[in-house]
Amino acid sequence: MTVPDRTVAVYRDPTRPTAERIADLLAQMTLEEKVAQLGSAWVFQLADGPELDPVRGDELLRHGLGQVTRISGASSLDAAQAAGLANAIQRRLVDGTRLGIPAVVHEEICSGMMSRGSTIFPQAIGVAASWDPSLAGTLADAVREQMRAMGAHQGLSPVLDICRDPRWGRTEETFGEDPYLVARMGMAFVQGLQGDDPATGVLATAKHFVGYGASEGGLNWAPPHIGPRELREVHLRPFEAVVRAAGVRAVMHAYNEIDGIPLLADRGLLTGVLREEWGFAGCVVADYFAVRQLNDYHHLAADAEEAAALALDAGLDVELPGTDCFGEPLLRAVRRGRVPETRIDAAVARVLRDKFDLGLFEHPYVDAERAAAAVDTPAHRRLARTLARKSLVLLRNDGILPLAAGRVRVAVIGPNADSARHLFGDYTYPAHVESLAEILRSGRNVFSMPLDERHELGDPDTDAVTVLAALQARFGPSVHHAPGCGVNDDDRGGIADAVELAADADVAVLVMGDKAGLTDDCTSGESRDVSSLDLPGVQEELARAVIATGTPVVLVLVAGRPTGSAWLHERCAAVLMAWLPGQEGGHAIAEVLSGDAAPGGKLPISYPRSVGQLPVYYGHKASGGRSHWKGDYVDSPAAPLHPFGHGLSFTTFALSGASVGPAEVAWNGAVTTTVTVANTGDRAGDEVVQLYVRDPVASVTRPVLELASFARVELAAGEARTVTFVTPVGQLGFYDRQLAYVVEPGRLDLFVGTSSADLVEAGHVTVVADPTGRPPGKAYDGSVTIV
Repeated sequence: MTVPDRTVAVYRDPTRPTAERIADLLAQMTLEEKVAQLGSAWVFQLADGPELDPVRGDELLRHGLGQVTRISGASSLDAAQAAGLANAIQRRLVDGTRLGIPAVVHEEICSGMMSRGSTIFPQAIGVAASWDPSLAGTLADAVREQMRAMGAHQGLSPVLDICRDPRWGRTEETFGEDPYLVARMGMAFVQGLQGDDPATGVLATAKHFVGYGASEGGLNWAPPHIGPRELREVHLRPFEAVVRAAGVRAVMHAYNEIDGIPLLADRGLLTGVLREEWGFAGCVVADYFAVRQLNDYHHLAADAEEAAALALDAGLDVELPGTDCFGEPLLRAVRRGRVPETRIDAAVARVLRDKFDLGLFEHPYVDAERAAAAVDTPAHRRLARTLARKSLVLLRNDGILPLAAGRVRVAVIGPNADSARHLFGDYTYPAHVESLAEILRSGRNVFSMPLDERHELGDPDTDAVTVLAALQARFGPSVHHAPGCGVNDDDRGGIADAVELAADADVAVLVMGDKAGLTDDCTSGESRDVSSLDLPGVQEELARAVIATGTPVVLVLVAGRPTGSAWLHERCAAVLMAWLPGQEGGHAIAEVLSGDAAPGGKLPISYPRSVGQLPVYYGHKASGGRSHWKGDYVDSPAAPLHPFGHGLSFTTFALSGASVGPAEVAWNGAVTTTVTVANTGDRAGDEVVQLYVRDPVASVTRPVLELASFARVELAAGEARTVTFVTPVGQLGFYDRQLAYVVEPGRLDLFVGTSSADLVEAGHVTVVADPTGRPPGKAYDGSVTIV
């Protein structure tokens, strides 16, 4: 086709203000070209292997395209091939369409870049267990480097869902139960991914907006039951923080409804709160296939045309992962007057702003030959090892850990001991290759994904080292192995051999837990919800049989959620929660078991005794957390098995000298809390010092504790350091009876400690109201100094 001369077009001139470029380009676009910017296409719709399919490419790209879905994450391409295909798609758009508008390429990045050959980092729940936001930012920065090298521009993370019910399979993708901790991790991730310059950054996508992790029965896509105050104070809080304090560039809505309104059709939240109240100016993108779900899942829309109109009116900008309702149905809705073209223009303007800011018009291509050098680098592997090591939470230890090298016979038992695959979370390349293969094999395509027999799948194997291999490298021939059983089947044939091995050992290391993913054999991950928190399959039976031998047991949980019965935890000599530690997880676990490294992670989610306690979380109201007036359940304590913020070390720590000041603080001032933490043991270790606040009397009921700050402190044996938290008063407010944000005058009590259940009172302050009646400015974080 003949491409017009664009040299004088305002929108092609990078020296012109972005608003002028957007207006100029919009004025030249046809309705079809505008609507095309609100759609997307899967990589396998556009490509035949590593090459752009000319026939399908012409059909799908002729009017342009908003986004390309998962060039790396839904194909078998290596880094160089993915970059080459990204270039081919962009070239077809730049040179072969009337206006030459490039596309945004998005990828999944929950555990790092979800692509063949990329480093697999710990799953998000493990990152949260590090209680080190700087590591979350460093991880995101590494992902940014990988994505840009492969021609990708938007990452579908961070997950900011508050999860207080670990039955939910996506618990592993979250940062846990506390809105402040989730916000801190989320802000750091967003800043690391987006960087300082949009032209070299990657669009972060805060998801899933909102309430998705509080689903009925822990079931995926089920409705949550959330009041308006809890919605704002708990579930919206991390999203507000990343919008207002971190400048997140994209938001993905949740699948669920709240009080009868699916989020994708909720204009009050997607436009009223997100845009008008918080000032969010970026794009809202659809969770996959969700526009059609307004019709066939929620039964809110009569057809695809009405679904498109409802979603666009609510505030959606881009349909993912393919163009369905935002194709011909949306065009019909505009032509029939159901949707004003001005609303299309507003959404297209936001899409174009991203493309201009990302520098796509000036630099649509990448150097494909250099892409491989950015994937799975030694630096990324070192980061993965550090993150995995710092994510490990020692829940229990009677002194058996660390194991004595060369002096013990170790029986390594359990289905996760010799499996590298089981170290990975659900949104990793191996897990998604399995998922696509299951769809192709079974023909049970619940999402109607456009797959066909030509869709090639890569080898999902990685070079990750298993826990067994890492232990053998440290302890040599004293390590022996018997799996005992599978993750989630009823085959008991291996239990006898495992018991015999354990009986002849000095210590039995049980490596148990989950297989994360989306396939039917997985026990954790999206749509892999559970009704019991006991170990899946016959793993509990295997563990009981090993414990019955009398050999001391170290339980290592490679799992996406708190798991294992209270009986099991209480009868093991040590329990190490490893989460889903990624590609370097086997090494990290072996380092801690052998004493080469000390554990220092803390629980980002309360650890229930049983599923019957749920939801159980530390920040309950004064009227919650116990059965009044007796306290406990008839058959169980009401307290969790392990509290939020809990985690042991191989050394001991002591807090002293806690103080709070000033005695009175203005509504727009800050509270200073100081405490000294000392390593009182004989080896180095990390302690996470945690600051909590309580409002003892308020106009609405308040939680018994709220996390206000924290600091992970590295201490040599005998070393002491002083931690000072400066917390803005504007961070300590709540929503009153009129749902206005307030910090009421009066007393606030502050506590410091090493978990939500191990605290000392630091002191209290009195908040003094502004005499003019002005409300406090809301704050999202304070500062911490360690000297």
